[in-house]
Amino acid sequence: MTSTMTEPKSTTRSTATTGAILVTGAGGEMGHALLKHLHGQWGGQREIVSIDLRELHGEAAAASTHSYCGSVADAEFVQALASKHDIGEVWHLAALLSSSGERNPELALSVNVMGSCTLLKLAAESARRRGHDVPFMFPSTIAAYGVESLAAKVAAGVVSEDECGDPITMYGLNKRAVEEMGRYYMRHYRLLDADRGTARVDFRSIRFPGIISADTVPMGGTSDYGPEMLHAAAQGKPYSCFVRPDAQISFMTMPDAVRALVHLAQAPRSRLSRQVYNVTAFAPTAAQIEAKVREFFPRAEISYAPVEARQRIVDSWPMDLDDSAARRDWGWSPVHGFDEAFRDYLVPAVRARYG
Repeated sequence: MTSTMTEPKSTTRSTATTGAILVTGAGGEMGHALLKHLHGQWGGQREIVSIDLRELHGEAAAASTHSYCGSVADAEFVQALASKHDIGEVWHLAALLSSSGERNPELALSVNVMGSCTLLKLAAESARRRGHDVPFMFPSTIAAYGVESLAAKVAAGVVSEDECGDPITMYGLNKRAVEEMGRYYMRHYRLLDADRGTARVDFRSIRFPGIISADTVPMGGTSDYGPEMLHAAAQGKPYSCFVRPDAQISFMTMPDAVRALVHLAQAPRSRLSRQVYNVTAFAPTAAQIEAKVREFFPRAEISYAPVEARQRIVDSWPMDLDDSAARRDWGWSPVHGFDEAFRDYLVPAVRARYG
């Protein structure tokens, strides 16, 4: 992969040297929302360094002190960036997503695992050099779970972080691997090195359920059948759902997902009992999503034609996630329940999009 460093003049500013904040995958919707938050919190006080495969524009570019085009899988690119900035915090959002990972598992391994390893080492070396812990925020996924059969899924019900740990997709395997690497870099990296010091990587991760956004069109992800129903109905188009009506996993809205990641980052380490936390908001079946869509779009044309490969993946994910640890340790609570997500967030936005 070829990576280039670009620093648009409009996004380069002087900041206090309190440690730069690095955001990878900054061009995605979560990246945009996170940059907006970080700029509001630190703008003018800390460098905000963003990475994406494509050049950033608009608010995302304006929120970045420096923005670079490149891949986290390019170790030379990452090291060159580290030599230019005193990285004091990492928000690692970049990933090759599930459908692409199944088509090219070797590329997924390179980006999702080896790229993450390069960034974890960068954070560890920065912590040792600076003499302070370096926070490392990492969004994981419900795909990190694996349930062996539909019967086992029903029997398992609501699943905690320590259950059903046999993912069946490359994306899920990659995320699970990075969770374990994060634990290693936090607890054991260079354990036998006398010069290691006490500073470390402060690794924190959230296993997100399906995320529903009002601001982006679904791109065919395995959990996108819900938002696909809604977008099709808003446009007056028929929709054939690729999972059964009884298919069930947990979901949350994009604003709640970003809130969760920010709140976990702000929590005192002394209050955290884990490195990886579940969060969730609601867990409807596909039929319940259909019924909710019809409340707002009564003429929606929705049918079912399950696709075996995609149904198998959904059946391997838990029906719901136990997020009691997040609620207990750092006060997690979603703003959008099932009704609020559609009434207050999703439906007004898609109606505005499609007129």
